[in-house]
Amino acid sequence: MVSGFVTLIVFILALSGMIFVHELGHFIAARWAGIEVEEFGFGLPSYKIATLFKWQGTEFTIHALPLGGFVRPKGENDPNVPGGLASANPWKRLVVLFAGPLMNLITAVIVFSMLIAFEGMPQAGSVKIESVSANSPASSAGVENGDLIKAINGQPVTEIETAIALIQKNLDQPVDLLIDRNGAEVKVTATPLSTRPKTEGALGVALGYPTRPATVSEIISGGATITALQAATIVYLPVALLKGAIAPEEARFVGFKGIFDMFDMAVEEDVTSRQEAAAAPIPATAPQPTNWTLNLIGALSVSLGVFNLFPIPALDGGRILFTLPEIFFKKRIPAEWENTVNGIAMLLLIGLMLFVNVMDFVNPVQIPTP
Repeated sequence: MVSGFVTLIVFILALSGMIFVHELGHFIAARWAGIEVEEFGFGLPSYKIATLFKWQGTEFTIHALPLGGFVRPKGENDPNVPGGLASANPWKRLVVLFAGPLMNLITAVIVFSMLIAFEGMPQAGSVKIESVSANSPASSAGVENGDLIKAINGQPVTEIETAIALIQKNLDQPVDLLIDRNGAEVKVTATPLSTRPKTEGALGVALGYPTRPATVSEIISGGATITALQAATIVYLPVALLKGAIAPEEARFVGFKGIFDMFDMAVEEDVTSRQEAAAAPIPATAPQPTNWTLNLIGALSVSLGVFNLFPIPALDGGRILFTLPEIFFKKRIPAEWENTVNGIAMLLLIGLMLFVNVMDFVNPVQIPTP
């Protein structure tokens, strides 16, 4: 059992890292564009604890709330300040605004590439039992780590989604599993239970695919592909909601508590899987260590990068939107208008964030497994 303190440390480090990388992108781009940066703060803007050092006019500081960081460019909202962000030409402002989200997406590519390097490339054609929960229906039926599911109730299974659908379709009913165990066919019967928590799964198994070592090109291209697919899914999400393709509860926002709960489950699973692998008497039967925490960091990096590019005032995407008339029509929207809209939007976003965080306590996020 992993203590909440360990999860809290992982949560703070991961979330701070994602925010810090985002702000680092803005900082690097601003310096490249010749825009002065007055402060690079470690932690959220709050009480300044100390100044670490000064470099080329930038003050590097530590703040009381240890979550991420922030960049304070000179003349961020005032085009009358020479050498500032708002007075720079629109193309330079565009680069600075894009750089933060881009750094999050690059981080996601690196994280997913690491996962592919660790786990290998999945091989289609069968579904693998990655781990079996103790005292679960699968465990009682004799299902073992490393088993390959060939069929459920006589229906061939080659995809994880098919296996999950068949399990959910037969809740509280015995299901016959045809398993390939080290080349030998084994038949077992298990009963997925509707009474089990969604976070533990009706059958109590973690599913995956058999893998092979990945090549360097597969590692890099795979990381980029996964990032692109997840980004496209987030962009399509509003359309899917309007079309009714997904239920609203499946696309809910989550706040700090919801994200913490995800990390709590991910860290617990990763630590447990490694302990079980180390304790296995025969290495061949050891469960495959999971990498849920890295997966979660990658997914959150994509979300942070894409969400910040949405054309919402106060976010990077909204600020980018305000630069477009100047680029295409050579006419700038008055700074007073832009600052007013961004200020109002920021208040609304803070209100939304407070609501989302309260809902995390009222209606905790559910993370279903098969």
